[in-house]
Amino acid sequence: MIIDSHHHLWDPATRDYPWMAAAALDPIRHAYTLEDLRAVAAGVSGTVLVQTVASTEETEEFLATAAAADGLVLGVVGWVDLLAPDVADHVARLRSLPGGDLLVGVRHQAEDEPDPRWLVRPDVLRGIAALAEAGLVYDVLVREPQLPAAVELVGLLPSVRFVLDHAGKPPVASGALDGWAGLVTRLAEHPNVFCKLSGLVTEADWHSWRVDQLRPVAEHVLAAFGPERVMFGSDWPVCELAASYQQVTESAGALLASLSEAQRAEVFAGTAVRCYGLRLR
Repeated sequence: MIIDSHHHLWDPATRDYPWMAAAALDPIRHAYTLEDLRAVAAGVSGTVLVQTVASTEETEEFLATAAAADGLVLGVVGWVDLLAPDVADHVARLRSLPGGDLLVGVRHQAEDEPDPRWLVRPDVLRGIAALAEAGLVYDVLVREPQLPAAVELVGLLPSVRFVLDHAGKPPVASGALDGWAGLVTRLAEHPNVFCKLSGLVTEADWHSWRVDQLRPVAEHVLAAFGPERVMFGSDWPVCELAASYQQVTESAGALLASLSEAQRAEVFAGTAVRCYGLRLR
């Protein structure tokens, strides 16, 4: 069984995606639909659809898409305004909508915030704590400059279940992994933190990456968190900048080849199911 714990859908014809402005992202600046996902994700048992912009409207659309996906999309990581004083009310409203029962988490693109300590602002902490009270996971999207704040965050809110997206975006292309590795080790010391083995091909050189370049990252993540807290994600369609959906899946298989069958089953499905509380259909 394969659960893809991290993918997106979007349509630049109907919504603005600020992070997609650079010319280098031209190849993926077009619509990606649920049917496109079905075409590339043959053999995948279920997925988690993840937000791409700070928009509750997108989250509403994603929930409706998940509800109509015939069991392919098992959960949605959406967006709510964490700075709002009534975060719980916003979550309750989303849950009342079609597909609302498939809301499993929330994410904010903290990597784009000018303040590297945005995650530990008191108003942000209050908002994230409200998510835990509502039974939701918080996906942490950061790069190395924000990782120290992420370490502080997970210690301040031990009742929140956190997922580190894309393994904290390690600098695969440069190979300068020491700083990233030390911070990820500190994150993994907190049992309320999980990690996605995802997004690595686009942190490497898009045109010349090899599986062996990704291996030090995968090995460190697996050693730090253990397979029971690591989950596979494709990061499709962002991954198409460097690799196809099939190539990403095959690369993950190669990176996990030394694990036992039970451990591979955890990374490819079990961890995501437990962490997000997914209901297989």
